[in-house]
Amino acid sequence: MSRAVPRPDGTADRRVSGAPPGLDLDRLSAYLERERPGLVGGPLTAELITGGRSNLTYLVRDGTHEGTREWVLRRPPLGHVLSTAHDMTREYRVITALGPTAVPVPGTVLLCEDPGVLGAPFYLMRRVIGSVFRRPGELAALGRPRIAAVADDLIDTLVVLHAVDPEQAGLADFGRPEGFLERQVRRWWGQLEASRSRDLAGIDDLHDRLAARLPATAGGVVVHGDYRLDNVIVGEDDRVAAVLDWEMSTLGDPLTDLGLLVVYRRRDAGPEDGPVANAATVAGFPDADALVARYQRRSGRDVSRLGWYVAFAYYKLAVILEGIHYRFQQGQTVGSGFDGVGDMVLPLVAAGRRALDEE
Repeated sequence: MSRAVPRPDGTADRRVSGAPPGLDLDRLSAYLERERPGLVGGPLTAELITGGRSNLTYLVRDGTHEGTREWVLRRPPLGHVLSTAHDMTREYRVITALGPTAVPVPGTVLLCEDPGVLGAPFYLMRRVIGSVFRRPGELAALGRPRIAAVADDLIDTLVVLHAVDPEQAGLADFGRPEGFLERQVRRWWGQLEASRSRDLAGIDDLHDRLAARLPATAGGVVVHGDYRLDNVIVGEDDRVAAVLDWEMSTLGDPLTDLGLLVVYRRRDAGPEDGPVANAATVAGFPDADALVARYQRRSGRDVSRLGWYVAFAYYKLAVILEGIHYRFQQGQTVGSGFDGVGDMVLPLVAAGRRALDEE
């Protein structure tokens, strides 16, 4: 059974009630009592936040302290999990490291690397109050001036992230900037091969052209890996209150984050009830050129080869959605709206090839 209730960030979403898939509350409660005595005062309740494309996210409540003791729990998806993806330890580590910096992130509580508790590693973080804008209608309700303010702070927060000194943050060994782009192209090819179940016209050509035209890596900074509007919580002041979903973060080229943000601004909105809805297409949200100009002005970075990064972002997104399509075909997705994901892959491949043609 599902119902509409407030999300853990304060917005409305669809939830799955009852016993959430992938979360054994008795085991979780016993583990928390053992590892963090006093954290939980009574029986736990939980709801799965649906709409996510990858890792599973739950709102967990202490039944005896409802409204005061609430956390968000993250764990990998059920079933087919790609190599190197869904790494809870890395996600927990980067959020914890960025906590003292100017980058807004949720406070971390606990990491469990033992798959014997819930069937996979997981971590617990504190709830952040605010809104996650996934659908155009949600964002449109703010009005144009506030929409522009949200977009501006989305870019400014990305600039702040890319200005973090990895060594000072304790993340000097979080990735290898040298050869980053070459490894990224190769990595996503490997992810595609792990999920390939049908012919995808043009994707091999897109991969080959990306590999042959690699830019020089633009420095080694903390990159989010999936930076977009619905991966942040926006506060009542229209500023980013927390950046979420760090599963693909590493040290690498900052323009990979910017290229992906451009793709999300350019692509279709997607089905309102689907897992890849896109609020950034709403009227009043700055166009891609304006977003890039603000980033360039605030960061001082050279964006002359951004076309390659945009093409790579289309390729990466196509591979991610193909992986979701594969899991859906295997009956391993949780929630609704996944039946149309496979139809989105080929248009992304075509857009990536056009971006390279125009570079």
